[in-house]
Amino acid sequence: MNRLGNQRKLYLLAAALLALTILLCLSWGLWKPSGQETDLVPQATGEAAPQSTQEPVSQATTEPESTGQASAGMRETVVYYQDNNGYLVPVMREVPAEEGIAKATLSLMVQSPYNDMEAARLGLKTILPEGTTIDLDINSEGRARIDLGSQINQLADAEAESNMVSAIVQTLTEFPTVKTVEFLVDGKQVSQLKYGTRIDGTFERGMLNLESAVPTMATPSEYKTVELYFPGETGSLLVPVTRMVYGNDDINTAMLELCKGPSADSPLESTLPAGCGLIGVNMDGTTAVINFTKEFMNLAEQSDGGRQALKALVLTATQFPGVEKVEIQVEGEPYDASAATMSVPTFVNEADAITDQFLQTQTAQIFDME
Repeated sequence: MNRLGNQRKLYLLAAALLALTILLCLSWGLWKPSGQETDLVPQATGEAAPQSTQEPVSQATTEPESTGQASAGMRETVVYYQDNNGYLVPVMREVPAEEGIAKATLSLMVQSPYNDMEAARLGLKTILPEGTTIDLDINSEGRARIDLGSQINQLADAEAESNMVSAIVQTLTEFPTVKTVEFLVDGKQVSQLKYGTRIDGTFERGMLNLESAVPTMATPSEYKTVELYFPGETGSLLVPVTRMVYGNDDINTAMLELCKGPSADSPLESTLPAGCGLIGVNMDGTTAVINFTKEFMNLAEQSDGGRQALKALVLTATQFPGVEKVEIQVEGEPYDASAATMSVPTFVNEADAITDQFLQTQTAQIFDME
């Protein structure tokens, strides 16, 4: 009897485990990232219904092109996250090749167990509150109209609101078919969010991570801006920063500012070695020949051999029209960077590479602590 009783218990236990396994599989199938929805940018089949006080959505909708080339069955897209210091950081990720990639991309930025885990693997954070609903229409003229749920009123402060708006605009305008962005909240036009951030009107791609400090010798009309790239705290990410300058917004100015490094109160790391100066920049066709002082050679002493610094330098230089490649010299002599010239990278940051480097950095720090 005891033997039969034990067998019965084993059968019941096996059945319970089988049921639990099936339940977990079903739950996993249902609990997928919200960015994998398929009905993301609906095709108009008739007259569009008006949305509350807003004019009817245009019947002509456009599916954005992917931002790059991906592996089979996947598409590359750029997601904007936030780091621990409030900087917005673009990251290339792959998503399933389904219709509605723009909304799928935005859905990856909403707080959820899956999205937060994926962001944490990059050392970053999601920026839209948990449960935020997203409806998106893109017309043939390149206007993206995004309707967000009222959950966005759960943001902590004006800075979080501003970052959310900027991240959405930057993300959508990564697609070549999107030129402008308009915001709705629960289907209605709203002039501002809870903490005063304006969302009325039309938004275009703008300045990212604008430094608050500005030159004191210039009037506002004389300010120019250049975009610089600096390594983040972990060194695995490059962070774009928009700096106000007094003078020409050209490659010479950008290189001089890159030599200065991040602002005094910034937690970002310097791209170039300490003491490195700029001798000059010359154009050879579409190649910018940038000549640095001898301190540039210390780049090789960085933990990655200077790979991230070189990438940041090229990204900073190639923002200017006509600059397609970069050649580096040190005191007038060619710098051996494994190639005669360096072309612009396709993406600022790539998720897979960041994850590997981030884990390596964290592991190294743990062993150093021991």
